[in-house]
Amino acid sequence: MRLHIIARGKIGRSPEAELVQRYAKRIQWPLSITELPDRGGTLPPAPQGSRTVMLDELGRQLTSIEIAEKLGRWRDDGVRETRFLIGAADGFDDAERANADLLIAFGKATWPHMMARAMLAEQLYRATSILAGHPYHREG
Repeated sequence: MRLHIIARGKIGRSPEAELVQRYAKRIQWPLSITELPDRGGTLPPAPQGSRTVMLDELGRQLTSIEIAEKLGRWRDDGVRETRFLIGAADGFDDAERANADLLIAFGKATWPHMMARAMLAEQLYRATSILAGHPYHREG
């Protein structure tokens, strides 16, 4: 299953960009990263049967194991791509949220979008490592 991070805003050359690339290189699953301008731009078309996850302040707070289990179920069900959307500063509206398969939040705090992108890349690495039985994740 392909993982696809679609994020508003240009990360450029920054410490956050280095973190994203560090974790992206470690993820053994196919991974794409698409940047869109803060406003405008068109989402890449979603493949048939894909899933959409939005990082949103109204989302569920999942553990790393729960994220891994969700990805594992989707993979095993034949989902070809899971898209992770990170919005602009104003986030997503209700209509956009309604079209998502899952809303997740990284806690109750507000995170800068570039940091959220790095945190997402790390969680995707952690989730795929859990599914591969790799000792990167230490529960408890």
